[in-house]
Amino acid sequence: MSERLAPDDDFEEVLRYLKESRGFDFTGYKRTSLMRRVRHRMTQVGIDNYPDYIDQLQVNADEFNSLFNTILINVTGFFRDAEAWDFLREDVVTTLLAERGPDDPIRVWSAGCASGEEAYSLAMVLAEAVGPERFRQRVKIYATDVDDEALTHARHALYGERELQNVPAELVAKYFEPQNGRYAFRKDLRRSVIFGRNDLVQDAPISRIDLLVCRNTLMYFNQETQAKVLGRFHFALMPRGVLFLGKAEMLLSHSRIFDPVDLKHRLFRKALSGVGGTAHFVTQSYVQDRRIDLGGLDQLREYAFSASPVAQVVVSAEDVVALVNQQAQAMFGLSAKDIGRPLRDLDLSYRPVELRGYVEQARLERRALRVKEVEWSRAAGESLWFEVHINPLVTGDNTLIGVSVVFHDVTSARRLLEDLEYANRQLESAYEELQSTNEELETTNEELQSTVEELETTNEELQSTNEELETMNEELQSTNDELQTINDTLRERTLELDQVNDFLESILTSLRPGVVVLDLQMRVLAWNRGAEELWGVRRDEAEGEHLLNLDIGLPVADLRPVVRNALTDAAYLTEMKMAAVNRKGREVTVRVVCSSLRSNTDTPNGAILVMEQSS
Repeated sequence: MSERLAPDDDFEEVLRYLKESRGFDFTGYKRTSLMRRVRHRMTQVGIDNYPDYIDQLQVNADEFNSLFNTILINVTGFFRDAEAWDFLREDVVTTLLAERGPDDPIRVWSAGCASGEEAYSLAMVLAEAVGPERFRQRVKIYATDVDDEALTHARHALYGERELQNVPAELVAKYFEPQNGRYAFRKDLRRSVIFGRNDLVQDAPISRIDLLVCRNTLMYFNQETQAKVLGRFHFALMPRGVLFLGKAEMLLSHSRIFDPVDLKHRLFRKALSGVGGTAHFVTQSYVQDRRIDLGGLDQLREYAFSASPVAQVVVSAEDVVALVNQQAQAMFGLSAKDIGRPLRDLDLSYRPVELRGYVEQARLERRALRVKEVEWSRAAGESLWFEVHINPLVTGDNTLIGVSVVFHDVTSARRLLEDLEYANRQLESAYEELQSTNEELETTNEELQSTVEELETTNEELQSTNEELETMNEELQSTNDELQTINDTLRERTLELDQVNDFLESILTSLRPGVVVLDLQMRVLAWNRGAEELWGVRRDEAEGEHLLNLDIGLPVADLRPVVRNALTDAAYLTEMKMAAVNRKGREVTVRVVCSSLRSNTDTPNGAILVMEQSS
C-alpha cells in the first residue's frame, strides 16, 4: 500500500489538479493565504480533507467557479484610497501629459481590475484631464483579470448607489447615466476601456504602457512570483512610465528597476538603468523607517540627459560616440551597443544629414553650427524635418573634449509653415475670385435695376387686372346668391314632390282593387298591393315590365286593343269582365275598367287598369 501524502503534499496536489484541468496556476501564490481560502471553501461544502475535495471537483464542474470566486478576492472600489488618487490626478497625470505631445496616444493598464471600478476611475481621471473628446481620440485603458465572472460584470458597467458612494456627485452626473435603478458608465467613453483575461504569472504583458495600475494584487504572490511579475511590468512600461501600487505594497531593492515617485502613495517610475536588476517586493507590514538614498550627482546628470525631450548624441574628441539619449535611440534606432563605436560606422553619420563634415567644422572652428531644413524620410513613408545644432564642448582652457549633436524635430512647425503658405495662396486666389465676383455683382445689379423697372410696369398692369378680377368676383358672388335661391326653391319643390309621391303611393296602397298604371309603351309604371293580392306578383317584379309579358292569371293579350284605345283617346273609358285564375289557382271573373291617363293638356300619357274580382 502506498504511503499517504502529507497534508502539505495533499494541498500541492490540489494546485496541480487545478493547473492541469483548468489551466489556473496558483503555485506562485503565498501558501498561507491560499490554503486559508481553499479551506474556507471546503468548510462551506462540508469536506475536511484535500483528496476528497479533488473528488468533489472531478464530479461537480460548477465547484471550480465557486472555488475560484473564493480564492480570487475581488475587493475593489471607485477611487479607493482617495489621497493616492488625488496625488495621481494632480501630479502624475499632469506630468505624464506634459511629457507627451497633444496628439500622442495614452495607454493605461489596470492589472487585476476585478469588477471594473478601478478602470472606470482611471477613465474619469483622464477624461477630466484631457476632456471627453480628446479622451475618446487618445486614451486606451486595458483592464485585465483572471476572473471571467468579474470581467463580465465589468463589461456591463452597471453599478448601484452603494458602489458609487465614493464618487463625487458631479462626476456621477457627468459620467454615469441612470438605467433601471442603477447607473451605467457613459457608452461613448466606455469604448475606450477594453476588458480582457490576462494571467499576470503566465500570459504576456501588454506593451507600451504609460501608466500601469496594479493595486493590492501582488501581495497575494510569493517573492519569486512577485519578482517575475514586476519584471514583466518593467517591460510593459514606456520609458518614464509610472507604476501605481496599493497601500499595502512596497518595492525595496538595492539595484532598483523602479524609482520612487511618492512612497507614501505607492507611486514608482520605470528606471532607465538597472534593467537587469531584480526588484524585491514586500508588503507594508515589513517596511521599516529608513532614509532614501537619492543617488550621486553623476547619476542625476545621466538621467537628466537621457530624459531630454530632444534627440541628442555626444561624440568624443576622437570622433567616437560617447552618449546617446533615449529620444535619439527611439528616433534613429540606436542602442547602448552603439556607444563606443566610431561615428563614421553609424548610419547616423550620413542620415538624415551628412554629420561628419559639420562635426569636423565645429571641432576646428570651435563654434556652434546650425543646419536648417533637414528632411528625413522614414521607411514607413513618413517625412520628418529637423534643425540640427552642432555644439563643440570645450573646457575652460579651450580644450576640445567632444561635440554635441542635437536634433530638434521641427516637423510640426514645418507643416504649419506649409499650411500657412497654402492658406496664403488660397487667400490670394480668394481675393481674385472676390474681385471677379464683385464685378459680376455690379453687372447683375444693373440688370436687376432694369428688371425692377419692368416689374413696376407689370405691377401696374397686374393692379388693373386685379381690379377687373375683383369686379368679376362681385358679379360671381351675385350669381352665386341667385343660384343659392334657385337651389332653395328646387329643394322645396323636391320636398313637395316627395310629399305628393308619398300621397299618391298611399292612395294606390289603400285601394282594395288592383290598380295598374301603364306608360305609352305599355310598360308598368305602378302596381299596387291589390294587384299583388289578386295575381301573386310582387311590385318589384311587375314594374318596368311590358304588360303582355306578365305571367298572371288574366289573359292580358285580350286587353291589348282596349289599352291602345286608352293610349290614343284621352276621353276613353270602358269596362269589361274577363275569366281569369287568381293567385290561389281558382277560376274567377274579373271586372276590368280601362281608362286613359290624361295630362293637363288632355293628352294621353298612359293607361289605367282597375281590376276587381266579381262575386
